[in-house]
Amino acid sequence: MPSALAGRDILRLFDLTPDELHLVISTARADKARWQQDLSSALAEAPCAGRAVAVILEKPSLRTRISFETGIVRLGAHPAIMGGSDSAFSRGESIKDTVMVLERYVSAIVIRTFAQAKVEEIAHWTKVPVVNALTDDFHPCQGLADLMTIEEEFGDLAKLKLAYVGDGSNNMTHTYLEGCALTGMSLSIACPEGYRPQPQYLNEALAQAAETGARLEVVKSPEQAVEGADVVITDTWVSMGDEGQQDLRAALFEPYRVTDELMAKANPCAVFMHCLPAHRGAEVTDEVMDAPYSKIYNEAENRLHAQQALLKLLLC
Repeated sequence: MPSALAGRDILRLFDLTPDELHLVISTARADKARWQQDLSSALAEAPCAGRAVAVILEKPSLRTRISFETGIVRLGAHPAIMGGSDSAFSRGESIKDTVMVLERYVSAIVIRTFAQAKVEEIAHWTKVPVVNALTDDFHPCQGLADLMTIEEEFGDLAKLKLAYVGDGSNNMTHTYLEGCALTGMSLSIACPEGYRPQPQYLNEALAQAAETGARLEVVKSPEQAVEGADVVITDTWVSMGDEGQQDLRAALFEPYRVTDELMAKANPCAVFMHCLPAHRGAEVTDEVMDAPYSKIYNEAENRLHAQQALLKLLLC
C-alpha cells in the first residue's frame, strides 16, 4: 500500500502536516537502526529497484550530493547526478521542456538551486515528486535531519526550546520556523535588525504555531534567546551569493558568535548544532564546535537517513 506521501512534492516543511513530518522522522530513525544492525539485510530490501532519481546541483555541495547519492543507492535506485556544466539547465533549455523530458527517465527530481520560484516551477510542470535540496528561502532536507537529531537526543520535540543565533533572514531560519511550528517546539531567534525572517514566512509560522502550541519569537539579544534553550543552532553569516557583504556582515554579526560563555547560558544539557559548512572562529568558536555537547557530525550523518526515508515515502 502506498504511503501517505507517495507522489508528493516537498519544497518546504510546510508541505507536510505535523503527522507527516513525524512519519518521515520515525521512518528515518527506524531505517537508520536497521541499517546499523544488519547492513546486508537492509541492502536486500531495495524498495526502489529499477528506478532512477535525478539530483540537480546548481550550487556547490558536499553533504547534499553524497547523502542523496548514497541514500538513493541504498534504496536500490540509480542516482543521476547533474551539476556544473552538466546540469540539467546548463544549456538554457526552458524549465518546462527540461523537466517534461526528465520525467520520462526518472521517478523523482531533487534540486539544489537559488530561487524558490524555480523549484516551484519545476513542480508545476512535472508529474514526478520534486524535492527541494536547498534554495535561498528554505532547506527542508536539512530541517528534517536536524529535527531527527534533536529527537534522538531528547525525545518529544514539543517539550523543547531551540535557540537560533545569527542571520535571521536565511533559509535555515525560515526552515526552523516551520519545523518548530509543526512540532510544537519553542523557537527563539536572535538576530540584528535588518536580518529578521521574511514577514510572510514568520506570519505563516505563527499561524501554524497557534495550532500546535509552539512559541515563536524574534529577539535582538543572543543571551535572551539561549536562556532555557535545549538546542543552540547557528549558521554561516555569509551565505552563497552574499560573499560581497563579508566584511559588513562580520562586523554586524560579531556579537552573535556562539561561544562557550553563550552556551553556558542555555540549559545544562543543551546541545550545539550547525548545518555546516562552518567558518570556525566566525559564527562559532572551535571550543564549541569540538565540545562534547556538539552534535554537528550526528546532524550531518542524519541528512542521509532523513532524505533516504523521505524518498522512500515519496516513491513507495
